[in-house]
Amino acid sequence: MSRASTTPGDASRRRAEAPGPARPAAGAPAVIDVRLGLARASLDEDERDGEHRRLDLGLARRLLGFTRPYARKRNLLFLLVVVRSIQLPLLAWGVGSIISGPVARRDVRATLLSVLGFALFALVTEIVFHFRARFALELGEAVVFDLRDRLERHLLGMPMSFFVKTKVGRLIGRMTSDIDAIRVAVQDVVFVSTVQLGTMAVAMGLMAYSHFPLFLVVVAMVPVFWGLIVYFHRRLGAAHQRAQESFSRVTATLAESVTGVRVTQGFVRQDINGGLFRALIFDHSRYNMDAARHSAVFLPLLEFNGQLFLAVLVVVGGYQALSGAIELRVLVEFFFLANLLFNPIPVLGNQYNQALAAMAGAERLFRVLDREPDWPDEGAFPALPPVRGRVAFQGVHFAYEPGKPVLHGIDLVAEPGEMIALVGHTGSGKTSILNLLAKLYLPTAGAITIDGHDLAKTSSASLRAQLGLVLQSNFLFSGTVLDNVRLGNPAATDAEIRGAARSLDVLDVLDALPDGLSTEVGERGTGLSLGQRQIVCFLRAMVAHPRIVLLDEATSSVDALTEARLQAALGRLLRGRTSFVVAHRLSTIRNADRVIVLDHGRVVEQGTHAELLARGGAFAALHRELAAGPAPGE
Repeated sequence: MSRASTTPGDASRRRAEAPGPARPAAGAPAVIDVRLGLARASLDEDERDGEHRRLDLGLARRLLGFTRPYARKRNLLFLLVVVRSIQLPLLAWGVGSIISGPVARRDVRATLLSVLGFALFALVTEIVFHFRARFALELGEAVVFDLRDRLERHLLGMPMSFFVKTKVGRLIGRMTSDIDAIRVAVQDVVFVSTVQLGTMAVAMGLMAYSHFPLFLVVVAMVPVFWGLIVYFHRRLGAAHQRAQESFSRVTATLAESVTGVRVTQGFVRQDINGGLFRALIFDHSRYNMDAARHSAVFLPLLEFNGQLFLAVLVVVGGYQALSGAIELRVLVEFFFLANLLFNPIPVLGNQYNQALAAMAGAERLFRVLDREPDWPDEGAFPALPPVRGRVAFQGVHFAYEPGKPVLHGIDLVAEPGEMIALVGHTGSGKTSILNLLAKLYLPTAGAITIDGHDLAKTSSASLRAQLGLVLQSNFLFSGTVLDNVRLGNPAATDAEIRGAARSLDVLDVLDALPDGLSTEVGERGTGLSLGQRQIVCFLRAMVAHPRIVLLDEATSSVDALTEARLQAALGRLLRGRTSFVVAHRLSTIRNADRVIVLDHGRVVEQGTHAELLARGGAFAALHRELAAGPAPGE
């Protein structure tokens, strides 16, 4: 399949020439075309290895594997499908037999009995259809549940580097549109197609039994239909692939726009971002229309060929009936069966389109599921036992991207109960040290140990269960303040949480919220101020009773009065716990047992606050900057 890889100028020209939905406003800034080109290019690169997927039997078998836990229902469903595929031709054959039999003989009694028998058989057929449809829907929903559950568990087990490189909108697309396309394949495509194909097969068998020469006329039409399917196969597959890729671009851009709406409005970029989004949804509409155009040609052609064959059958069969070569009864039955042979063809064409969409969605979903984490974790390594808190960095090197190191040979030791302050200019590596200690990343060289246990060889869950983290991004989930605090310790009671808040000397701040600790914080904590969010994150870490505490500018978002209250509480709460604190404020640095000064990923000085000031080196210079005014956060 050829990708849509064009220059921004070509993109603008195509949008101006192509028919379809409303185009982005004329005269939009050139930056829209540039960003549109980048959006296309980034996704095309990500999707390149899946471009040539079509009806892949390997993918189909893998999807079928997800029905294995429901094998009893699946097998019963297949049985119902087979029964229904036999019933439908028999219904048509029965109508033809009644018309050409007792009706033609004007036998009223036999006609009434035949109609009654036909009605009873039709009732059984509808009962079979009811359970076939019900079981198919239940099976599809069960498979979708398992797929979404597995995808979420897989994503939650991926390292931080995966989420840095993957757009949220793409993951949303996998979870929604791609899995929904698979749902259609499981509950519709497989069973509807089987019913239709079975109906056609039984109809052909009855036609061959009724009159073999006329049946040969039917067989002669098969290559025509096969040729149509092959011709449209590649075009429909490519169109569906492009449509789904463009939908990922739309969801990724939408997620980014919603997340960054404050920046967009703050810099008055609504027109530019809106123009980009309109261009992307125009692309998506164009690709959907391209797929629709192919389908609009493919399906009528299939139907037209069926009608054309019926016309040929009328000519050939009618001539033979007039000449006495076949009985009129046989010709009537044959026409009823011929309808059952050709009526499923447009249905199968539609199911084929849905199957292509499902294959594209399955390929993209399995590409995410097949992506292994950067390192094995849960189940592969033993749990970290309860720790005292001795942390050692031994020759640690680290790079977020190969060839771009951010830490160079870090050596430091924190004894149990020590408070280590990490200071340095932006980009010096302070937050990277915390990320490594929380095992969000692994060192590219060297080792980090806690009480002698190498973090690279211990499970992440057991490590983080003994960590308390308050990072720069004070993220809160939708729910109440209590819900967010209990993330650190689900078993914490209201009294314990209030006691921890009282120890932090922030209980009055939380009680002042509209509903106190039961206040709804809103998505991403938007219902609270920055300082209030920071306090909730601080309390969440403390309620977890950690042995090691990581604070990344934990008081950066609180006012001076609240900071003074927190600083007083920190001394009590961190006593006996090892803590690493990224600090820019002098009040935090003075309380540290040891200060580590970083510069471009290297430790240039370490010692107590007083010792480093007395040396008059890098820390003394940084101290003068901090005293003059707060440094920007990392």
